[in-house]
Amino acid sequence: MTGISGLPPAKQAAHEAAVARLRDAYAAVPEGVPVRLAKPTSNLFRFRDPSSAAERVSLDVSAFARVIHVDAAARTAVVGGMTTYEDLCEATLPHGLMPLVVPELKTITLGGAVTGLGIEATSVWHGLPHESVTEMQLLTGDGRVVIATKDNEHSALFHGFPNSYGTLGYTLALTIELMPVKPYVHVRHFAFSDPKSCMDAIAEIARDGSYHGHKADFLDGVAFSSDELYLTVGAFSDKAPWVSDYTGQQIYYQSLQRSREDFLTVKGYIWRWDTDWFWCAGAFGLRNKVVRRLWPRKYRRSDVYRKLVALDQKHGLTAAMYEKRHSPQREFVTQDVEIPVERGHEFLAFFAEKVKMTPVWMCPVRLRGTESWPLYPMHPGDLYVNFGFWGTAPLPAGKGDGYYNRMVEEEVSALGGHKSLYSTAFYPEEEFRARYNGAAYDKLKAEYDGGGRLLTLYDKAVRRR
Repeated sequence: MTGISGLPPAKQAAHEAAVARLRDAYAAVPEGVPVRLAKPTSNLFRFRDPSSAAERVSLDVSAFARVIHVDAAARTAVVGGMTTYEDLCEATLPHGLMPLVVPELKTITLGGAVTGLGIEATSVWHGLPHESVTEMQLLTGDGRVVIATKDNEHSALFHGFPNSYGTLGYTLALTIELMPVKPYVHVRHFAFSDPKSCMDAIAEIARDGSYHGHKADFLDGVAFSSDELYLTVGAFSDKAPWVSDYTGQQIYYQSLQRSREDFLTVKGYIWRWDTDWFWCAGAFGLRNKVVRRLWPRKYRRSDVYRKLVALDQKHGLTAAMYEKRHSPQREFVTQDVEIPVERGHEFLAFFAEKVKMTPVWMCPVRLRGTESWPLYPMHPGDLYVNFGFWGTAPLPAGKGDGYYNRMVEEEVSALGGHKSLYSTAFYPEEEFRARYNGAAYDKLKAEYDGGGRLLTLYDKAVRRR
């Protein structure tokens, strides 16, 4: 069986025609020639050597960048693997529904979040995006099209696909669960003066589902410094006495320091971080009121900023500027790491002392169910805090690129945590295999890409091929 279950016949036929075209295009690529997906956007921060990209054949996957079907009564959607969460939410919100976890940037694709990592303020209740997937249609590395569910003949692939980053195959369609929403989200920002009390509050909220009488449908936070931290607790609401708009001149993350209460539309809440790419758009001058007014609203988006960063990386513009000014070179320190909540304060203390980058995003997460996912080492029932930090830090004299990122990897390991692989990684191969279950990965690779047409996970994540 290769067809998606539950699709209306006409939609099934159109989708399967697109699947057949892609399968034939993949089969036509000569053996030994690497392939890539022709995606207009990316949220990865592993910048490859441009010469290696030029050698690849690009597969047209535009037919899989759409919502195929929404079943409002069943609260499910069938979605092409290249569909962005922006388009997915546009299709589901009119039905009063949204995905259980919506990663914070508009152009993250559903397939990317499932094969990689996605997280957001519902992750303390609903885990990671792949946990609300009930069925995956995949084009495997050996050219087959298979349906994988948690209990069919491809269940090992279903469980091992998350964190494989396209090295076992590509998502063609996914069936996902949806949850009901209300029109607004009422948020309250709670201030903390030290990391330990903040981590204790996260544990309390995860246990009780509320904080100081405020229901916690959503939970995340920001550490501006070691003595200025905020947790934002959000609750769905039918009414709002006012509604804030953070797509114009107001900047969302600054509101945490100014107010203790706010109301957003549900759509405004979902995309509250995207307009300023959290706070990273400040590097382009968007904290300057004049620049912000002149910068067209339609270009105030995370995907635009990501393209600017990629352009800078390709041509070495910033590095050349620092060299010309005789300023220290800076290292990209762009990572998301998960630390057990009871040791979160230790990580923040390390980061403040050694890396000195602020702000830091804090997003609690725990697996939704009792199942484990072999390639991503989270333990069911355990509560973690995802710390996200995205920026640059000046390199000390005599230190080269990787100085800070290696230090972060070592600290994460020492604290019993782990990191996602969307950005740079430096693990030696044997350590990488130990951390990301190389034995289980090898079995899946042999079964679904025995000829090695796709890169290995280590080649992609660490060697950046």
